[in-house]
Amino acid sequence: MKPVKNGARRMGRYSAFDLARHGVARNGWPRAWHNHDLRRAYDVVVVGGGVHGLATAYYLAARHGISNVAVLEKGYIGSGGSGRNTAIIRSNYLTPEGVRFYDRSLKLYESLSTELNFNVMFSQRGHLTLAHNDSSLRTMRWRAEVNKLEGIDSEVISTAQVKELVPYLDTSSEARYPVLGALYHPPGGIIRHDAVVWGYARAADSRGVHIHQNTEVLGIDVAGGAVRGVATSGGKVATPVVVNATAGWATLISDMAGVAMPITTSPLQAAVTEPVRPFLGPVIVSGSLHVYLSQTDRGELVFGSAVDPFPSYSMRGSLDFIESLAGHVLELMPSLAKMRVLRQWAGLCDMTPDYSPIMGQTPVEGFLVDVGWGTYGFKAGPVAGEAMAQLIAEGKTPELIAGFSLDRFMRGELLGEKGAAAVGH
Repeated sequence: MKPVKNGARRMGRYSAFDLARHGVARNGWPRAWHNHDLRRAYDVVVVGGGVHGLATAYYLAARHGISNVAVLEKGYIGSGGSGRNTAIIRSNYLTPEGVRFYDRSLKLYESLSTELNFNVMFSQRGHLTLAHNDSSLRTMRWRAEVNKLEGIDSEVISTAQVKELVPYLDTSSEARYPVLGALYHPPGGIIRHDAVVWGYARAADSRGVHIHQNTEVLGIDVAGGAVRGVATSGGKVATPVVVNATAGWATLISDMAGVAMPITTSPLQAAVTEPVRPFLGPVIVSGSLHVYLSQTDRGELVFGSAVDPFPSYSMRGSLDFIESLAGHVLELMPSLAKMRVLRQWAGLCDMTPDYSPIMGQTPVEGFLVDVGWGTYGFKAGPVAGEAMAQLIAEGKTPELIAGFSLDRFMRGELLGEKGAAAVGH
């Protein structure tokens, strides 16, 4: 057996002997990413250590050779929305711009394990959006046609086909919310969000990116209409480029640069049950009931609803949420009545008026934004990072994200994704 080089070990390639030795000794594993002293200057500072921020840093280094990059996270990486979402991936959106964008992200997810040399556990088990009335069915057909025009695998299927895919779903005529059909999207599925975060962090670190956890941004230095640096809990850092990738805290960071954002922050709650034998294949979404559910590879049912109907920075669960959600889940699958809920949690969602993100340049030179993702930001992590890295490196907005610019609100050219993102999954 050929010896494994140190560089290969750093990226996680071990011989059988290495794995056996580490398994017995229970120590000696190299760090997946490293601690660094905060430099006084960086070429790029990314604020937010979630999937968007880490992906931006990774693609800057991997695709464009820009490695003097700092990722600043006030907690631990993935502690925000990237670690609190339900990790559903799909691309069957409503607008052509949204469909193309999310499909590129899905394609990147499909090959991400290979690119990062880290198993992100992407399970493409299909995605079903149920229609309970004629209006919903019309919207599903509309989405299906837009999807097909963009080359996306998506179609409206009948009640009988839905029952074949999900036998435990109540599709009887006696159901309170009868299932008239569904939009079926076979490439959709679920992924391990922590694995995605760790994979990007390790890969970025191996290319020279500095990841600074527990480092909070306290201010952004702007002079003459351009970014000059940031003030952090670890000291001041000079930089000509700052990327805001902070999701629910997006407006707080943008305010530091003097850039107003049409964003409101609201909690989104979710819950998980005890594990049971796998029985649920596709992800199930019901816009009428404001509920979505999937089953993990460990057997737990993960389910959630729409954002809470009020702005807040609270990340605590509520009894009202779990009671309402449980009732809606049982209307879809009455046989789940005896399953026990183990825990619930909440994350923060940065909602825009048109349910589409805000990406790209701002009136302040060097201050870029990758925000406004609402309940669907994790799906877009890879493509958002790829596009933001290209924008920084080339100084030109990629066509794929041109429609998501901040000034669309001034021009009145909104991108209405509510029909495909009202529930968020």
